[in-house]
Amino acid sequence: MTSPNPRPTVQIDIVSDVVCPWCIVGFLQLDQALTREGVQARLRWHPFELNPAMGPEGQNLREHIMQKYGTTAEQSQQARDRLTALGADLGFAFNFSDDSRMVNTFAAHQLLDWAEGHGRQHPLKLAMFKAYFTDQKDVSDIEVLVDAARSVGLDGDAARAALASGAHAEPVRQKQQFWTSRGISGVPAMVFGGKYLMTGAQGADTYAQMLQRCLSEAA
Repeated sequence: MTSPNPRPTVQIDIVSDVVCPWCIVGFLQLDQALTREGVQARLRWHPFELNPAMGPEGQNLREHIMQKYGTTAEQSQQARDRLTALGADLGFAFNFSDDSRMVNTFAAHQLLDWAEGHGRQHPLKLAMFKAYFTDQKDVSDIEVLVDAARSVGLDGDAARAALASGAHAEPVRQKQQFWTSRGISGVPAMVFGGKYLMTGAQGADTYAQMLQRCLSEAA
């Protein structure tokens, strides 16, 4: 008996931040496209900090958005309502509140860099999205990050030690510099097949078209 043909595979590099709502929206839309087209992805997540200068105390999310983007309180609320609806359609819960905070994510990216070496970067990234947006947790808090690592089968003590060592700080800085030097200034930014860049959450249909383009060129 012959084995069934394996599903075709496309390499996809995703530059993103764990506090970027459009990054999880874009990924879930991409995931829909992969399922619909019967394609597997070799996914690699890469670090990007939306707010690298954010202090350890963080900032109220509504105030941050209004200050950074010059929006009104009403516009900020409308944006969050839109994201909440989009998330619900994709099976993801955005639980924004008046107490939601923007936080520094450098430690989160260091832990993701460590997790990549243990083959658990992807599930940890998704766990961080859930911790921040659904569970309203502070993903700059070491205990929150260690708990997220444990939740995807990583050793909590090893995760804590990796963060304490600072060994992944410089690699993360270098990876951030790599992408910004190539013109990435906003996220999500997805590179398909090593050569096609798509920025923003583009929707399942658009991602499906890109997947087919990559497959046809590889055939």
